[in-house]
Amino acid sequence: MRSAATKILVLITFHLLLGYLNIETLAGKNKNSIINLFCIQNFKEEMLKANISYEEIIAKETCDCYLKEFVKTNSHQKAINTCKLETKKKFNL
Repeated sequence: MRSAATKILVLITFHLLLGYLNIETLAGKNKNSIINLFCIQNFKEEMLKANISYEEIIAKETCDCYLKEFVKTNSHQKAINTCKLETKKKFNL
């Protein structure tokens, strides 16, 4: 019984580790990743809500920043906050 439980625990740990590595790969290397697509869509919605005209170049730079920060800090909220500030300063928003 212990052997089966140990095998299951190892498989679960391995699966979680692969999932984490997959997120880093998607976020860091693939600019057309699902994370990037969601980022651009959310950026566009926020710009429209704030009555600011949407510009694709600003969205791309902001989402590139988000992906880099997310991989570096492993924190969704820290990445958002950092990149919002950088975008505001860079593009005078």
